[in-house]
Amino acid sequence: MMQVNTCVMPSLELAIQQPDGSSRTLPLQNQQRISVGRSSDNDLAYPDEAILSRRHMAFDCDGVDWWAEDLRSKNGTLINNEPLTARRKLKSGDRISVGRLVMVLTDAHQGDSTANVVFEEDMLGHTVLTPGRISTSLEQVVGHGAGGLEAALRSPSLAGTPRVQALLDAGRELAGHRPLKELFRVILDLATKSVGARRGVLMLEESDGTLTPRAATGAGFRISNAVRERVMRHKESLLILDVALHDDLRESHTIVQQGIRSFLAVPLQTQDKTIGLIYVDSGEQRLRRFTEEDLTLLTVMANIAAIRIENERLAEVEQVERMMKKELEQAADIQRNLLPRHPPPVDGLELAAFSYPCRSVGGDYFDYLKMSGGRMGILVGDVAGKGLAAALLMSSLQARVQVLIDEPGDLAHLMGRLNASVARTCPGNRFVTFFLCAYDPATGELAYSNAGHNPPYLVRAATGEIETLTVGGPVLGILPVARYQAASVQLERGDVVVMFSDGITEAQSPTQEEYGEDRLLEVIRPALRMSAGEIAKTIGESVEAFMANAPAADDITLVVARRL
Repeated sequence: MMQVNTCVMPSLELAIQQPDGSSRTLPLQNQQRISVGRSSDNDLAYPDEAILSRRHMAFDCDGVDWWAEDLRSKNGTLINNEPLTARRKLKSGDRISVGRLVMVLTDAHQGDSTANVVFEEDMLGHTVLTPGRISTSLEQVVGHGAGGLEAALRSPSLAGTPRVQALLDAGRELAGHRPLKELFRVILDLATKSVGARRGVLMLEESDGTLTPRAATGAGFRISNAVRERVMRHKESLLILDVALHDDLRESHTIVQQGIRSFLAVPLQTQDKTIGLIYVDSGEQRLRRFTEEDLTLLTVMANIAAIRIENERLAEVEQVERMMKKELEQAADIQRNLLPRHPPPVDGLELAAFSYPCRSVGGDYFDYLKMSGGRMGILVGDVAGKGLAAALLMSSLQARVQVLIDEPGDLAHLMGRLNASVARTCPGNRFVTFFLCAYDPATGELAYSNAGHNPPYLVRAATGEIETLTVGGPVLGILPVARYQAASVQLERGDVVVMFSDGITEAQSPTQEEYGEDRLLEVIRPALRMSAGEIAKTIGESVEAFMANAPAADDITLVVARRL
């Protein structure tokens, strides 16, 4: 007899927040290896997640502990916000981040850790039914349409029997709002009691197709693959009346060792899908075999239970989503308060800005800070990535800038200090583009340093000539000892400086065309005689019209400075 696979009740599971915002739970099984990456042959494959390497990282079990390993990925893996540089043993609560993919290792909250189920080749065969082998389906039992269940309760096989009372008891027990862990146990207890079974196991199908025990009475279950296939894929309820009637079963060492005389297997079936199965069996000491009435009763009961499980699952998902939404709203409110709501007054200079995250929170940053000598610092930054992780790094960046801005030295020195500070704690797969300039109201001079940010445009009012502000150095957070340069330009009357994040130039139309720098310049040139606020508004309206109400793929930030 060939063993196909072993389904062991997991003690740990991965709660996965996927790049598209959806979530899933992956139970971890002994001796299993789980790979993560862009390539489709990974167990967790995300081909559209550009920050992932083809084979990025993996989880594996040595039979006792679970370990995580980065597979020499380009952008690295984080565990609890620390780079994964060597194979590392995991513990419950560890948070593994790979780009926008976040996985949290947790204790399994449901299930019976003492249960295990082995699916074996085939004790039954796939199609032949003998007089000692009975199959039915939910549709055959309750019919179709409204009133099917009520009709089943009035059917000769159930009406006026203790089985009706068993169903009424099941309905009453399942009517409340029980936690899923408790619900699984209640369902299995009702099932085994109603048909007088010696042992039983309730299993749910996971997203990867495996069946995981959630509650069990007894242990060491060995079930035919054919039984699983017919119950799960064909939605059949199966009854083996008496193992002794079948040569293949009677001669099975597994059946003999377990002392099984008769067994039932029924689907946990909702209206449109099968979410799992219930298996029960009886021993030689049972006074009677399972009957067709038992099969009918367990089929109906499993249907009631499946609907209840799905409702509770949905309720739990909705609760988690409500909590996440509330937390995101609070985080968004906090972030809005971190960014300046209004520009400060500056002699001889108009300022205007806006910033819109593509999600609830984002990684774009702008600010105005007073500097030594009466200068006004204007800052624009963009943390690689989106969402909460980028927002946290943005907040950290803001705090570092505010600490360093008052230190003596030119902008090149300040940028070097800022880079060294960011690099100490910046994850390996993150970096920050940053532009810093200091305007002197007394002279009109604008000193600046650019750390890999989109070069701002300096538009000369007198000639319409465009200059780009490129002098500086690499992005922040990658090379701790990087050197930076600074430069200065003279702002004349009417000259405009436009600072922006790549969310503007890379904004996409519904046909996937990018907004681009040329289109941005076409909007800026005719608007030179407008105020800074009007220029910002014109650019914002142009980008919004170009996107045609399509959702933004990246955070969008713009700062306009115009010398009066």
